[in-house]
Amino acid sequence: MKFSDFVATDAIRSDVEAGTKQGVIREMAEALVEAGKIAPAELEGIVKAIMKREDLGSTGIGRGVAVPHTKHPSVDRLVGTVAVSRKGIDFESLDGEPVHLLFLLVSPPDRPGDHLRALENISRQLRDDGFCRRLKAATTPTDIEHLLEEADSHGVVT
Repeated sequence: MKFSDFVATDAIRSDVEAGTKQGVIREMAEALVEAGKIAPAELEGIVKAIMKREDLGSTGIGRGVAVPHTKHPSVDRLVGTVAVSRKGIDFESLDGEPVHLLFLLVSPPDRPGDHLRALENISRQLRDDGFCRRLKAATTPTDIEHLLEEADSHGVVT
């Protein structure tokens, strides 16, 4: 699965304002509402579902990366977005480091394969230090979009 299969490019944020875990999850979900990928009436339910998932264990996977995600019946296909936090966010990550790169996913409960393939693609790309470095350095949503396109067409970005 490629980033282009699920990332809503108009929801990409190159510099989130929120400084807390719940705040950045809300900001990213609101970006998906603004992009028309999530119904406005479903925003609170989706934020709550993601926070419930976070209660099970942080999706801050280390190395400055978090992948908050949930399954929610209001979406009929996998949707996601990417955000960069310049100042870093305490995400209760496994390594205790602040999070700078975030990938948020919302998928329908009846499509677990898509959800897993998207998580697999994200984690594969995030193992590449060059990709992470370039993503952190991106200053506009367009920069991030181009980086994701490059990753889609070449596999791992160097």
